[in-house]
Amino acid sequence: MRFAYPLIIAGLVRLTKRITGSLAGMLEKYDRICLLSHINPDGDAIGSLLGLYWYLRKKGKTVGMAIPNSIPHFLVFLPGSSRIRIYAEDAPAVDRLIGKAQLIICLDFNESDRLGGMLKTFEASEAEKILIDHHPCHGKFTNHVISITGVSSVTEILYMLINAIEVSPWLDKNIAACLFTGIMTDTGCFQFSSSQPQTYLIVARLLKQGIDKDKIYSKVYDNFSAGRMRLMGYALNEKMVVMKDIRTAYITLTRKELKKYSHVTGDTEGFVNLPFSIRGIKVTALLIEKKDQVRLSFRSRGSVDVNRFAGLYFNGGGHRNAAGGESYETMDETVKRFEHLIREFLSER
Repeated sequence: MRFAYPLIIAGLVRLTKRITGSLAGMLEKYDRICLLSHINPDGDAIGSLLGLYWYLRKKGKTVGMAIPNSIPHFLVFLPGSSRIRIYAEDAPAVDRLIGKAQLIICLDFNESDRLGGMLKTFEASEAEKILIDHHPCHGKFTNHVISITGVSSVTEILYMLINAIEVSPWLDKNIAACLFTGIMTDTGCFQFSSSQPQTYLIVARLLKQGIDKDKIYSKVYDNFSAGRMRLMGYALNEKMVVMKDIRTAYITLTRKELKKYSHVTGDTEGFVNLPFSIRGIKVTALLIEKKDQVRLSFRSRGSVDVNRFAGLYFNGGGHRNAAGGESYETMDETVKRFEHLIREFLSER
């Protein structure tokens, strides 16, 4: 892997002419561009894919998009979502898309294994590769990295980058809807990661394009099945454990339990935040059993660094207050290990 001139920004800083100039040069140079995002995509992943897609299409580029697995059902309303190729459904088509690209832009992830089944073709590609992200600690799998860790979302970063590059009007209703959805979801409706005034200034500019923020909110958050509501009630009533002495709460869900409530991709979105409604809770976790592993999501408030916790003990990472990891032990073994480690981790503070 060669690194010609890595473009790296750490923290929330002013975009320099060197960075925006280099990015503008690459976008101008290449005509066939492929946009990729991570397995189990969220609102920021899909919003950034589609927002950048519509912008590049306006510039006359041939653009393709791909993700490893399915789009959450509550995001399919976004304009252009049907154009995203899904590797799990048509691997040959995605391989061809990546293979033909002159420029590949990776969005919203910091380790190459998040590409899932697309990784082998991605690594074999000789295309120029850029990563645009807001997570810390990146693996070296692209030629260039633009990472602004103090920004709420990749969709917000894209707004900043494109606005710095363009001298003529570029924003339209399609782009605005996609970028707004990414910012809204990655901030939990502006509950976290949204302390910078610029986030709200950008949102105001997006709203000026005539998007219906209330409709977008309803599409994302009021668009679930009765089974999902029952699953949430079951998770809170039967599966939530409160470790009051260390101000921590967690929820576990097995494959059998998910199947009982007809779980589909995206149904557990937001479950990890539910225990924060309990007075005094500072750390939460959601443990979900998959076919060959247990996926863990962590959230925290204040100075508790769950990114560090996930990296130390569960082969994961993310942000200071929002991270994820994985375990290849059984659910019972993972729960015991988590309880021991989080108690030990918090006692060191």
